[in-house]
Amino acid sequence: MRAARLPGSGPSRRTVLKGAFLAGAASMAAGCVGFTTTGGNGMVFLSTQFRPVAEAERFRGTLAKTFPGAVSYVTIEEGPFASQVQSQVGAGRTQVALLGGSHSDLAPLAGEYLEDVSGVLAGSGYPEEFLTLAKAGTQQSWYVPWAQASFVLAAHEDALAHLPPGADPDSLTYDQFLDWAIAARRAGGNQPALGLPCGPKGLIHRFLQGYLLPSFTGGQITTFRSPEAVTAWQYLKELWANTSPSSTTYDFMQESLRSGAVRIGWDHVARLVDAPGDAPKRWRMLPAPRGDKGLGYMAVVLGLAIPQGSTDRQQAEQVIRALSTPEAQIETLRSNGFFPVVDAKIPDDLPPALQLEAGAVQRQRDAPGAILSLLPVGLGTREGEVTKAFKDSFQAIVLDGADIRSTLDSQAQVLEKVFDDLEVPCWAPDPPAARCEVA
Repeated sequence: MRAARLPGSGPSRRTVLKGAFLAGAASMAAGCVGFTTTGGNGMVFLSTQFRPVAEAERFRGTLAKTFPGAVSYVTIEEGPFASQVQSQVGAGRTQVALLGGSHSDLAPLAGEYLEDVSGVLAGSGYPEEFLTLAKAGTQQSWYVPWAQASFVLAAHEDALAHLPPGADPDSLTYDQFLDWAIAARRAGGNQPALGLPCGPKGLIHRFLQGYLLPSFTGGQITTFRSPEAVTAWQYLKELWANTSPSSTTYDFMQESLRSGAVRIGWDHVARLVDAPGDAPKRWRMLPAPRGDKGLGYMAVVLGLAIPQGSTDRQQAEQVIRALSTPEAQIETLRSNGFFPVVDAKIPDDLPPALQLEAGAVQRQRDAPGAILSLLPVGLGTREGEVTKAFKDSFQAIVLDGADIRSTLDSQAQVLEKVFDDLEVPCWAPDPPAARCEVA
């Protein structure tokens, strides 16, 4: 039997060339004309976040409710964002006052292109690990944590009935998770109840990078071909045997969960919010399972930063403080689904799915032995090559049945080429080093 093909794991040369052309064209356009201030007049707030038109408009509404002054919220893609900040600051002609982005966007700019915001921190209850991240390995803070998102499990009560005896759904091990998937499949007449987002736009690579491998190996890149990584892939093959084969078409798990095609799924919180539909009381949102090394989880940490030479540092600080209040943080959750990073009570009038997710995100982050993983840092346009190495490993090992050891050795060479070229440090959960290397 011919194995299924993981969409998006092996683009043709023509696709790659087309993508490279479009990326190059976009970069050239950004370099020639800069960004467009479509958000109105006032101080420019340049951000990589909330780029879709509807999300940007909702955030502009949040901003208007939160800060009385004139602020023009302008969105931009990650690559042009870094080049714009670097070119403007480098030329001594900074045109923006405030920056918004993920840790991956801001950390590479720390020091040379950003101002120290250690004295701007507002609010209380910031997770200590987020404050450490904002220092980017220095003694100063280069951004103020703004909001966070993560990935959790969603499960229907029909599936919860098949949990292993004595298992706590909020504290599952990966072995219990596998036993659960097996029991649910058998109870459904051999129809798998578990689904994973392996479609063309699915985020299965984030499951590998931030959950499975850190839980089994304690790392992501440095442990990529370790003996523990081989064990993790052996486990995933067993899990896949009890996973819906239609998962290779799933982009957003909320659609297959809501339709009843599967009853257990893992995905980004924004891609699960519609899963409960009009029956939220029949659903649970759960932390990811844990492995021998701990509970690996990935957090998307957003931050607010001030570029060197900001056009209006004073007002930028005022906006940061305004967006750091519990009220503003809840408004951001309500409008765009990103969770607070300060102490903020989740109100009862939020959509039930958001309330369920908020609890799961917090329990996951606060779990004993939690291992924080970040999105790749400092890779720029080469991030796609790293993503492809993980997706190609999944395709070869899990879908095509290739040998695990030889596959990992082969894909490790792909990763090593990227890190040899860029000479960038590792990011969590791998230990910081002057240069990231695949051991």
